[in-house]
Amino acid sequence: MNIYIQDLLKAIPLGISLSFLIGPVFFVLLETAATKGVRASIVLDFGVIFADAVFIAIAFLGSYKLLAQLTHHPALYGLGGMIMMVYGMITIIRKPKVETLENQTEIEIPKNNYLGLFVKGFLLNFINIGVLAFWLAMIVIFSPKLELNTYRIAIFFGGILLGYFLMDLVKILLAKQFKSKMTPNRVVKIRKIIGIVLLIAGIYLIYEGFAEDKKLGINNTIEHFKES
Repeated sequence: MNIYIQDLLKAIPLGISLSFLIGPVFFVLLETAATKGVRASIVLDFGVIFADAVFIAIAFLGSYKLLAQLTHHPALYGLGGMIMMVYGMITIIRKPKVETLENQTEIEIPKNNYLGLFVKGFLLNFINIGVLAFWLAMIVIFSPKLELNTYRIAIFFGGILLGYFLMDLVKILLAKQFKSKMTPNRVVKIRKIIGIVLLIAGIYLIYEGFAEDKKLGINNTIEHFKES
């Protein structure tokens, strides 16, 4: 199977999983679907995903030199793990301001003003610096596994965004049911579960870094004896 297709097939399920992250955009998306209809919410979601694409590009271009220097280096695992752990802890500790989010959705944009909806979705996501930190962690973790190949990285993260959009589409179609069931207490519980998963993933990555460092240390010792 073509390596690009393999990357895509691995990325789409990951994108579907990431779509369950609960943030301001989630509530605005449900509100838009319930009040303005499916088309309006899809356009809003396009703006959100475009902001994600911009963040991914910024994270990749900003970290490319560092990634090139640290590829296959144990420190890379530690860096990715630390970012993931911090993001997980913030997700666990910070309580979403549901009332504030609901008030934000009261900004009136005509139903057929698709450009306004696109811009609203873009800005809602783009002003959240935590999203950039999250994509930076994803870039640090997955880019070395994709051999820093720009095409593979573009296809992989494009696949993540595709999976994300497909799951958002399901949410949009089921907006009324989702909206009634997403109580503040359930939102907090879901965020904590996601935060714990991210925290465990970060710890695992740091462990991988130590294991890789130990492995390299043994290999260097062997090489030293060979040379002597």
